[in-house]
Amino acid sequence: QLQASGGGLVQAGGSLRLSCAASGRSFSSYTMAWFRQAPEKEREWVASISWTGANTYYADSVKGRFTISRDNAKNAVYLQMNNLKPEDTAVYYCAAGGSSYYVGRSSTYDYWGQGTQVTVSS
Repeated sequence: QLQASGGGLVQAGGSLRLSCAASGRSFSSYTMAWFRQAPEKEREWVASISWTGANTYYADSVKGRFTISRDNAKNAVYLQMNNLKPEDTAVYYCAAGGSSYYVGRSSTYDYWGQGTQVTVSS
């Protein structure tokens, strides 16, 4: 029901825009988020956005470089990633949850998409 896309290989300092398209149901009233998981590391929260889009939240590691946004009419959420660093290399996942609390916790989210690989070369 959630399909992430837009990953790829980019040099350090470059940009990528990830998209997450929802199908099968409307996620317009859900908190949406991006998580990532690097090899041999635990899944890490990246960013979240409230259902209206008015509130956004970021992990310190990406603050100022990444921007999360959503288009409820298209049932989609995006992650604009600028000034990418090698440590941003990971599989990125989008997620949707019915709560607006604890947005950085995996347990907040009920729906998960398959991941899209982002690789940043130095």
